[in-house]
Amino acid sequence: MQKAGLEQFVDQKYLSLESYRKDGRAVATPVWFAQERGIFYIYSLADAGKVKRIRNNSRIRIAPCDARGKLKGSWVDAEASILDASGAEHGHNLLNQKYGALKRIGDFFSKLRKRKRVVIAIRLTAPENRT
Repeated sequence: MQKAGLEQFVDQKYLSLESYRKDGRAVATPVWFAQERGIFYIYSLADAGKVKRIRNNSRIRIAPCDARGKLKGSWVDAEASILDASGAEHGHNLLNQKYGALKRIGDFFSKLRKRKRVVIAIRLTAPENRT
């Protein structure tokens, strides 16, 4: 795994998640993330575009960014997967620890509006596996 790729995310609040439409066009979205043992966790509404794109193509790129999506580092190739219930609970716990009250307020309103959420795990791909 590319260590320099991981180091650029230390102390960052946002990452830009670049996923791909069926026609190959890239769509970048700034998201909150938590990282543990080289795995990045993000969450999203289940019907969001990025989730639909990841279901169709798990290959993505990530880079540290600010809240508006302005890059603060370089792109790194990665694979994304939507987690099952136990993995999602772990991801939410990590995100709650990092973002505290702001995350919990968002969770409250999501539950109030009965909006289904998913947690996505992101793993950097090894340089020799990149295309």
